[in-house]
Amino acid sequence: MFDVRKEAVIGFYDTHPINEDEILARVKAAGKDPESITEDDLKEFDQDHYGGIGAVDLLAEMAGISLHHHVLDVCSGMGGPARWIAHRIGCRVTGLDFTRSRVEGARRLTRRAGLGDLVDFIQGDATDMSLPDSRYDAVIGQEAWVHIADKSALIGECARVVKPLGVIAFTDIVARTVLGDNEQARLATEMQFPRVDSAATYVRLLAEHRCSVESCEDLSEGWTAVLVGRLEMYRSLRETTVAKFGEQRYVEYDRAYSHFVSLFAAGRLGGVRVVARRAD
Repeated sequence: MFDVRKEAVIGFYDTHPINEDEILARVKAAGKDPESITEDDLKEFDQDHYGGIGAVDLLAEMAGISLHHHVLDVCSGMGGPARWIAHRIGCRVTGLDFTRSRVEGARRLTRRAGLGDLVDFIQGDATDMSLPDSRYDAVIGQEAWVHIADKSALIGECARVVKPLGVIAFTDIVARTVLGDNEQARLATEMQFPRVDSAATYVRLLAEHRCSVESCEDLSEGWTAVLVGRLEMYRSLRETTVAKFGEQRYVEYDRAYSHFVSLFAAGRLGGVRVVARRAD
């Protein structure tokens, strides 16, 4: 495991190409008034994960999320999945994220979309949540837990705050082979991944925290194709990224993401979707 300070993760997302300004600019370019939008207007632009709303719908279906549920989205980012689930299903969703700029941006986008009565966001640490025991019907996450070094503490907190027989459903980036020190060091320094664990590690940790795994799916092949497209998408945002964060940040991000995508293409990294249920 390499040392990645939380401040570095915050900095990574404070200067991320997909941000509130970029989302609203793309909404406007699509002919929508940013002052009068719904989640249907946002959904093509605010899903900063792999697979868009289709992936969110599938995760929500596998988690059994329904109208009466209260869902916790751990590492919720700009809030796209939280808003989409609330918009489509009508349930309550709380997003938790460590980065204040993401939390504040998610709140503003949620107000613009008219979902403030169903969706809220709080700033917090996923390994030490200031939340009550057994509060949520389901806990979800999408491709963000790789930034967390202490996966045992993360899974333990998710198991603590979900209700007995509640579901923990998430997707994440995982190691498919043993990564070399240089590969791990670059991922830690450039992508703020302190340690990329295997799918088997998640399965073991869930069992240790009294959660039974209902499914564990390998998403690696599909994600590899998605990531090649995302690299080109990020490159298409060069002008706005440079204008907001500077040329150096654009170059740094492009180098980091290119290396990240190459590890997927080489079969070194992959993706997994896990659905588990807490014991009663």
